[in-house]
Amino acid sequence: MNEAQPQNHDPNEAGPSRRSVLWTAGAAGAGLGLGGLTTTQAAAASGTAGSATAAGAAPAAKGKTMIGVPFERRSTVRVGIIGLGNRGGSMIDLFLAVPGARVVALCDPVKEKTAKAAKKVTTAGQPAPAVYTNGDHDFENLCKRGDIDFVYVATPWDWHFEMAKTAMLNGKHVGVECPIALRLDQLWELVDLSERTRRHCMQLENCCYGRNEMRVLRMAHAGLFGELLHGAGAYIHDLRGLMFDPKYYEGPWRRLWHTRLRGDLYPNHGFGPVANYMDINRGDRAVRISSVGTPALGLAAYREEHMPANDPSWKESYIESDRTISLVQTAKGRVIRLEHDVSTPHPYSRINSLGGTKGLFEDYPERIYLEPDQHNDEWGDFGKYAEWDHWLWKEHANPPGGHGGMDYMLVFRLIQCMRLGLLPDFDVYDAATWTAPVPLSDRSLKAHGAPQEIPDFTRGLWKKSRPGMDSQKPEE
Repeated sequence: MNEAQPQNHDPNEAGPSRRSVLWTAGAAGAGLGLGGLTTTQAAAASGTAGSATAAGAAPAAKGKTMIGVPFERRSTVRVGIIGLGNRGGSMIDLFLAVPGARVVALCDPVKEKTAKAAKKVTTAGQPAPAVYTNGDHDFENLCKRGDIDFVYVATPWDWHFEMAKTAMLNGKHVGVECPIALRLDQLWELVDLSERTRRHCMQLENCCYGRNEMRVLRMAHAGLFGELLHGAGAYIHDLRGLMFDPKYYEGPWRRLWHTRLRGDLYPNHGFGPVANYMDINRGDRAVRISSVGTPALGLAAYREEHMPANDPSWKESYIESDRTISLVQTAKGRVIRLEHDVSTPHPYSRINSLGGTKGLFEDYPERIYLEPDQHNDEWGDFGKYAEWDHWLWKEHANPPGGHGGMDYMLVFRLIQCMRLGLLPDFDVYDAATWTAPVPLSDRSLKAHGAPQEIPDFTRGLWKKSRPGMDSQKPEE
């Protein structure tokens, strides 16, 4: 295993690529090739690394915007899946359950996982899929196929950018698990590629489709919270046991990110829903972020208590703040608080809060306080606002799949938009915005909390209102 090299890594700078891990983390104990990502800490702290993109300025466009561009209508959506571990191996069930989707190709260098997934396809009554198991780069051959409309990427984070890029260059729409990339230059490249290739590149953020999130979205857009002022989102999930379990991640790839970055490694689950409430990129814009963090003690303490002295993890030095707290300011002056903590004991929470001039909602546990319905400083029952449920939840009251049904809602809506030739609920500009806190929070922490400019990935088009997650039920 590689020794951690935390002091000279800036995730915002490009560098020579050196990968030494299976993107499904198929080999326990594999390293991450940290040497290919090094630069000076001074550049990260000063915000000068990467010139224009590091400073938040938009580079010249290389194609026309993808805002307002619908999918091509088709009767069947042919899907290729890259990565069949914990996430991909479960999400395939939903692609097989949604009408109008057909899984035609699978890719994973761990042959047993691919074989298990292929059996699911034939058991569901679909033709046997093509399989790609010949090493780390066989996904390139999957993307070259002429019978795939959409590529779904569910691999370790290191590979998300390259796989999304390869899919678009081969004429495929692509959806990626979060985070979609890890550097600002990569985010800009995905925006440019989407515009050049006319293919959609999406962050498949399932939490945007949660029942509470979609209800709050509709209530916010109907004005029940008044003028919106602030919101909060988070990923607070005790992953210590899983990150040290070689049978879960089949390798240390996720834990090793805690030796490489100090910032918010996983902002999308919290940022995406709140950005939707506030119409970010659709009338408002996230303009800057400032981050602070606690010491990194949780993983080392867990290792001390649970791991044997000869475990390879003892070679690792953790630098990721146990709790990272970021404040995002929008162009309209609103404030969004983001938190990340996967290293300390805590019940699961995404916070999911929204406040305005008429009241607020807070989740975990769900509660609401809206004038004139509530008074005397007493929380109200959010269940009494079920009439504001999104049409997806009214139509699919008890959806299959994990995470309370939001996974199914995501896949159902994606396939529906592609079949009917609709606009996607979110696009590459949203993907880039929701992921930008990964490198920028790291940079802000290194600069002692100094604000970092969030690029305008829409290149000025955020000023125009446009449709988003708050959709109307389409005619089939």
